Amino acid sequence: MQQALRAGRAATNDEHAIKRLLGAVGAMVDTIPMDGTPPETGEQVYRLVREITGVVDPYRLIKESSISEAQSLYPGLKRMVERADDRLLTAIRIAIAGNVIDFGANPSFNLVEDVSVILRQDFAVLDYVAFVSHLRDAETVLYLGDNAGESVFDKLLIEELNKDVTYVVREVPVINDVTREDAIASGLDEVAEIISSGAEAPGVILDRCTEEFRDRFARADMVISKGQGNYEGLSESTRSVFFLLKAKCPLIARDLNVREHDIVLKGVNV
Repeated sequence: MQQALRAGRAATNDEHAIKRLLGAVGAMVDTIPMDGTPPETGEQVYRLVREITGVVDPYRLIKESSISEAQSLYPGLKRMVERADDRLLTAIRIAIAGNVIDFGANPSFNLVEDVSVILRQDFAVLDYVAFVSHLRDAETVLYLGDNAGESVFDKLLIEELNKDVTYVVREVPVINDVTREDAIASGLDEVAEIISSGAEAPGVILDRCTEEFRDRFARADMVISKGQGNYEGLSESTRSVFFLLKAKCPLIARDLNVREHDIVLKGVNV
């Protein structure tokens, strides 16, 4: 309900439309399955936002601002990576720091302050040895993007991977998640092939994705997944996946056996 209200207010000043939106989302509660994932619910919520307000991308201007702010930090962060004793681990930390840019879970973030904190923060889960081992043996990497703005930080990590990378975006605007347009604005077309998962949910849900994406997901030598939404959709995947995220809510923190606000590099099936 909070996300619907925020998105509604970002889309329109029409209080009657916002009331209709909240009513429609409230009516969903009785039909949401208990075993459904948050991205599946989010897909329904943001479809209602588009239908009722008539605005396809309520967070468009906010995404543009996030990308611009992240790009202003990029040169300094790039120098930090170049000076680091372990460039790859530093780039991973920076990529996770970018995960604070989330208008679904955390609309009140301060990018500069939050990134500064995360760059000094210890990992609650750090499967780095496995990550390096898989990366060394991989020729192709499938990188699942999360939020616009964070995508600029993803570019820094992709540059350090030195592999053939495919960057995956959302099919349509949902919350402030990265679309093809956002990824190109972030410069990701310079370092990776960009494809859509084909899904409209704020997270990768395999049975909602295109056959092409599912084939690439199965065949990729290594999969790197950013953010909570992708974790929620793929945490029970049977293939190896490395999840990079900040735990932003009690439910995900409990599932990962960490505390809220902890940072995580977790490999499953590795």
